[in-house]
Amino acid sequence: MDIKEIIDKTTKKIKNDPKILDKFKKDPEKTVEGISGVNIPDGMLDKVVAGVKAKISADKAGDVLDKIKKIF
Repeated sequence: MDIKEIIDKTTKKIKNDPKILDKFKKDPEKTVEGISGVNIPDGMLDKVVAGVKAKISADKAGDVLDKIKKIF
């Protein structure tokens, strides 16, 4: 099981589908397992969810910076 791959795949799907984002906000663990199709052990699942949240936050910050760069 490649955790990085699961994080990348999950993040991509969440960013491209607002319905999945809503599901992720309500139940991140179940959403990650549903997208990955893998039953991830609890200790590892927490790390995957944290990784997805971090990547989404970083991507949002990058989007904001891109918009600021366009202004200046």
